[in-house]
Amino acid sequence: MKVLVTGVRGQLGYDVVRELEKRGHTALGVDIQEMDITDMVSVEKVIGEAAPDAVIHCAAYTAVDAAEENEDLCRRVNADGTRNIAEMCRRLDCKMIYISTDYVFDGTGEKLWETDDMRAPVSVYGQTKYEGELAVQELLEKYFIVRIAWVFGINGNNFVKTMLKLAQTHDSLRVVNDQFGSPTYTFDLARLLVDMVETNKYGVYHATNEGICSWYDFACAIFRKAGLGDKITVHPVSTAEYGARANRPANSRMSKDKLDKMGFERLPAWEDALERYLKVLQEQA
Repeated sequence: MKVLVTGVRGQLGYDVVRELEKRGHTALGVDIQEMDITDMVSVEKVIGEAAPDAVIHCAAYTAVDAAEENEDLCRRVNADGTRNIAEMCRRLDCKMIYISTDYVFDGTGEKLWETDDMRAPVSVYGQTKYEGELAVQELLEKYFIVRIAWVFGINGNNFVKTMLKLAQTHDSLRVVNDQFGSPTYTFDLARLLVDMVETNKYGVYHATNEGICSWYDFACAIFRKAGLGDKITVHPVSTAEYGARANRPANSRMSKDKLDKMGFERLPAWEDALERYLKVLQEQA
């Protein structure tokens, strides 16, 4: 199978290309240098010439706070760019996987979000990713929308790397303790995405590593597993005390029952994923 992957220089796109190649598929990884997704002419040329069997769309504007002040750019990438790709997939009759986010929900309550729950984003980033979902659903039948959260991977920056970097210069940190969700290791997620693209089991899915924690719990686990538990003190604070620019969902707990129902294997526990990730980081150091 020939699969075009957007955002290849990001965390997820990088691992998706590696997983595709591992299984013997032809992976064509592109980023903004090769294809500007906001420019339909560029999208037509690159995807048209590649004529892939599927597109896994990992590229996105993900700077959640900056998006509040750069709404036009965020929308051009996340909504218009996704529509451009979906339009080409429609013309070529190829499959599309769109990577979405827990931010499409309002984040209230404590229940697990189901795949068909009402979407009511509370930030510019969440709204534009929601608009991307709508474009995919409007234009295509052969689509997978996969909502993920709290992503960490080898290629690029993430919460784990930030915590480890801060630990080099700080002996104490303040981390939010009233937002709950599930970390997602791109290495594990890439396997599931390739599992999906090899099938015709289309629809909306949630895909995160198993288990739920707060950002504070996540930070404590990072330092403990990295052997820094006695060197740094983590102070739990509320979202209000922390004071970020964009609203964030307090509840990012997402149900993965759809994976079971459709015969896909769930991702391992996030603690296990974190241990494996830290080992890879150590080997690369």
